[in-house]
Amino acid sequence: MSGGEQMLALARALMTAPRILLIDEPSVGLAPMLVSHTIDKIRELKDRCQLTVLMAEQNFPQALRIADRGYVIVHGQIAFEGRSAEELNNNELIKKFYLGL
Repeated sequence: MSGGEQMLALARALMTAPRILLIDEPSVGLAPMLVSHTIDKIRELKDRCQLTVLMAEQNFPQALRIADRGYVIVHGQIAFEGRSAEELNNNELIKKFYLGL
């Protein structure tokens, strides 16, 4: 989907007042400024509407802004499970492969 189609799909999903929101790669196809804005809005909706958000995202720094917990999946297997954003951010595997530190 294009960035506009993705934003429309998100808006349509939210019209039903869901309790859980499943999002696949919300940053794909968006301009960098829109990625940050979209992630901010998802976080705002998550907090304000008490949504559970299940998101698959390769842009780790953006995903971390929403995450309460996270899983790193490598070749279909869970390589790491973080039970908090802090635990995800401080993991050496993640620092090396996803944050370039």
